[in-house]
Amino acid sequence: MPVSARYSTPQILLHWAIAVLIVVNWFLGDGMGWALKQKLEGTPITGTKISLHVWIGVAVLVLVLIRLVLRLKQGAPALLGHGFLDRMAEWMHWTLYALMVVGPLLGAISWFQNMPALGDPHALLMNVLLWLAGLHAAAALYHQFILKDGLLSRMRPM
Repeated sequence: MPVSARYSTPQILLHWAIAVLIVVNWFLGDGMGWALKQKLEGTPITGTKISLHVWIGVAVLVLVLIRLVLRLKQGAPALLGHGFLDRMAEWMHWTLYALMVVGPLLGAISWFQNMPALGDPHALLMNVLLWLAGLHAAAALYHQFILKDGLLSRMRPM
């Protein structure tokens, strides 16, 4: 995988768009179990909130796949030489990518294939994703304000 000095502008835009969509969708997710139950019983589902949650989830999945392709093609900035912290950062990034693919995929299968058993794992993975994303943000702030190693400059557009 190529190494670069910073993330490309499309990578940065996708990062923030996906982050915002995931947070918005987490708030929209309340009541989705009930909506899926209604859907399975043949009751028409009404309400913008339900449709928004489903289609934002689909958008997140598509955008994450695009982001993964970009990362594999364009690479990522070089590690900073912090040993253990570098290994943790790599582990965290790939874990976040996995959760951003598997979580929405489980939600989509649950909704579109009428498989309610996948709803709870979907919700659990998305909650784990939010906690890890918070840890990811805290680590970025630690780099910026404690280590002062310029890590956040790699996320500024060129």
